[in-house]
Amino acid sequence: QVQLVESGGGLVQPGGSLKLSCAASGRTFSTYAMGWFRQDPGKEREFVASIRWSGNRTYYSDSVKGRFTISRDNAKYTVYLQMNSLRPEDTAVYYCAAAAFGSNTWNYWGQGTQVTVSS
Repeated sequence: QVQLVESGGGLVQPGGSLKLSCAASGRTFSTYAMGWFRQDPGKEREFVASIRWSGNRTYYSDSVKGRFTISRDNAKYTVYLQMNSLRPEDTAVYYCAAAAFGSNTWNYWGQGTQVTVSS
């Protein structure tokens, strides 16, 4: 079992930056692919970014490519999402997710952290 706890959300002005963190429990963290998703009320949850267990491959949605960066520190059991040039449409609850090695689904989810981009 893996528990995920997100932090770092908040209110930021358009054009600003935030860095989200997701702390994971469990010694098997380094074997999990990690991802970030977001959901606005009334909309479906959407993929934002993911990173392989080794950290050598990252993937981004077109809407955040070039503005967001996902990274991980396996020694700290933590994955990050650096968000730059934030836009009002980035406003959402951001969720961290983990996929076990070899799994084709996201097995674990955090509780989410609110990001609001507004002037």
